[in-house]
Amino acid sequence: MADLKKPPTDPERFMCIYPAYINSKKTIAEGRRIPVEKAVQNPTCVEIADVCRANKLNVIIEGDKMYTRELNRDVQYKGRVRVQMKNEDGSPCVDNILSRKLLLLRVAEDIPKLKTRTQKTGGGDQTVQVEGSKKSKKKKK
Repeated sequence: MADLKKPPTDPERFMCIYPAYINSKKTIAEGRRIPVEKAVQNPTCVEIADVCRANKLNVIIEGDKMYTRELNRDVQYKGRVRVQMKNEDGSPCVDNILSRKLLLLRVAEDIPKLKTRTQKTGGGDQTVQVEGSKKSKKKKK
């Protein structure tokens, strides 16, 4: 019973990030933790994990977890990400991310740059235009 403190490398000591923390659709009362101007529209735990891995952080995705303030129980809102912020000696894992707030801001800044985000917006616009042109051709005939 000499040392009950867990080391920072224990997954239970990792920082938890729920998608609601950086969701621009949420209010502060609903769990958003960063300014709405810097937040992202409907992030997923997979996107958060991808950005954290790109920043060389150790990540664990827990897909079965739910944020307690989340009223909607859809699959889209499920999940949380655990991120290792500190090494065993207590030093930060990444030099330029020293706090929770900085990590949340970095994740929110990098999610729109992901390939999945850029392909979704570009591809969606093109299909809408094509469908519209087909409909107008049918009307002309």
